[in-house]
Amino acid sequence: MCGINGIFHLNNKQVDPNQLIKMRDILEHRGPDDSGIYIDKTIGLGHRRLSIIDTSTAGHQPFVSENGRYCIVFNGEIYNYQSFYPELKSKGIALKSGSDTEVLLKLYELYGMEMLDRLNGMFAFAIWDTLERKLTLCRDRMGVKPLYYCIYKSTLYFASEQKALFAAGVPIGISENGMEEYIFNRFNAGEETLFNHVKKLLPGHHMVIDEDGKTKTTRWWNLKEQIQNHSKIVDQKKWFEETFFESVRLRMVSDVPVGVLLSGGLDSCSILSALYHQNFKNIETFNISFSEEEHNEYGLAKNISDEYGYNFNHTKLENESLYQNVIDSSYFQDEPIMHLNEPHLLAIAKLAKPKVKVLLSGEGADELMGGYVRYKALKNPSLLKVISQISSFTLFNKKPRYDKLFRYSKINNNPDLVIFNGSNVYPEDINKLYGTKLKPINEYRYQILKEAKELYPKNLQRQALYFDQHTYMCSLLDRNDRCTMGTSIECREPFLDQRLIAGLGTLKDDWLFTGKKGNLFLKIQWRIDCPKR
Repeated sequence: MCGINGIFHLNNKQVDPNQLIKMRDILEHRGPDDSGIYIDKTIGLGHRRLSIIDTSTAGHQPFVSENGRYCIVFNGEIYNYQSFYPELKSKGIALKSGSDTEVLLKLYELYGMEMLDRLNGMFAFAIWDTLERKLTLCRDRMGVKPLYYCIYKSTLYFASEQKALFAAGVPIGISENGMEEYIFNRFNAGEETLFNHVKKLLPGHHMVIDEDGKTKTTRWWNLKEQIQNHSKIVDQKKWFEETFFESVRLRMVSDVPVGVLLSGGLDSCSILSALYHQNFKNIETFNISFSEEEHNEYGLAKNISDEYGYNFNHTKLENESLYQNVIDSSYFQDEPIMHLNEPHLLAIAKLAKPKVKVLLSGEGADELMGGYVRYKALKNPSLLKVISQISSFTLFNKKPRYDKLFRYSKINNNPDLVIFNGSNVYPEDINKLYGTKLKPINEYRYQILKEAKELYPKNLQRQALYFDQHTYMCSLLDRNDRCTMGTSIECREPFLDQRLIAGLGTLKDDWLFTGKKGNLFLKIQWRIDCPKR
């Protein structure tokens, strides 16, 4: 886990090492253990290292291939990197380190970008080809690891965080379209950001750019196609347990201590259960409590940690500490915080820092298995029309808990029911508050909606799930990355194993939306696998 950055002049200008280092070192929180740069005339690559796998100097980056042709800067982890050892050995390749970075670069030398389908991991990387004079940028399937870029004044800049681009001299300017989408949808989906010039490389995409400025962007992983081409799952419960346990086991690959973000809910407790039943020892768990009892799951988290014999760590965020964490999380986020629990996640990461360098998170389970109550509203859309009619009754409209549902029920077409399912501001609100019936323009959202409709025709719940997996979940992953890396901790999400994501997409609705909040698989696992409580 690291911070990466780069400068690629497209006008034959030589890279200024001071500019490259300034970009790199504003990312020091992402990698305090080591740093390095690589310059080849018009291109420069920078790296800040958080040592997780092979903590020796053999894992130093930028990492140059043995023949000197390729140079890589890599942020993330390839969890199955050791599975490639026999294959590389059979080809006469002797590795000089125990790092996944070297394996990644060797695979690229052998197979090019065709290697990507074989990787199980989270990653954002850049590879420079000194022979063909081209730069390749790549991002993992679901966008767990961030990668921002811009082309400004004939120069390509890229980095793990926007602040590094601004440190290089890219002017800070708010994008009008980006701000509009942020206000109405709470976050920016797709390539666009809040800032002029700055874009995100989309999850599951790679981009190649040469010295003439020619670029080609390729979608190397398409969830819709993965679901359509997936073999039928016969024994669903067995498949889920085996795949989930294997995903958790892979994400324990580390040369440093690993802990668990433990809220007390189904998602994180299921991860702890998988660790316990696979005989992982000496696990540290980390929890934050709240003064309001309706939000406080401290007791649940402590009980399960105690029953499994794991060490429970706890903090509470109030008063001056809350204020300071709001300030700190805003800096690390680079954008206004939108989930409102960023300060709390940052506080847990600070609590964990003295004990672990890696944290497992339950992020992604709700978007994969129907865990949000808001999906229920899409099961019978016709009922929303009835709700809309009774919303004028004083008995109901004065109850804050119903206000959001009533406003949502006024949406009168199915596409908007899906697109605005995860929003707080709806089309009627836009008209009422801003005097316009025009909705924010974002072609990416409609592209994803089109895929969702093709994959799940006439099934609004499944469309919303697919839509969230490409939009809302990305904002959650950004939050996780920024808050944990703000304290130099790596965050891993076992639910986002590509085998789980694609497989769950093939199952019938009953496996996802049964019960009050869905997540049927986790409820089954909780009953069967957890100790009696």
